[in-house]
Amino acid sequence: MTPRPTRADYVAWRTITTRWRDDDAYGHLNNATYYEMFDTAVNAHLYEATGLDVRALPQIGVVAETSCRYFRELGFPVPVESGMVVDKVGTSSVIYRIGLFQGDAQQAAAEGRFVHVYVDNTDPARPVTPIPDSVRAAVTPLLRA
Repeated sequence: MTPRPTRADYVAWRTITTRWRDDDAYGHLNNATYYEMFDTAVNAHLYEATGLDVRALPQIGVVAETSCRYFRELGFPVPVESGMVVDKVGTSSVIYRIGLFQGDAQQAAAEGRFVHVYVDNTDPARPVTPIPDSVRAAVTPLLRA
């Protein structure tokens, strides 16, 4: 089994505010909210690093695969820190890992895997296309050997 990730495993950081409605009936973050946080971490980084509205590019990244490993509960009202690293930048895809931390914990409460595949935003058939140069420049510094 892969060891539980720590803060040292990630490169880019963002704080995400938790909300009252994020907790489920059991008093912890609903599993769908973890995926929203992964999506927010990746796309907020792309917006900030490129300075562009990534939805309006001729090539857009669509989610082709996601997964999550849960290690401990998260919940409202404590903010969540998301750490992100890129495992691979291919010709037409990027593989991200996002760790979620709460408080001063050094080990991740959860870790997500998030795969973007780039497609043609101008063609309704959406054929796979190379990653835009602006996006490649934004994610390459996040690569971790």
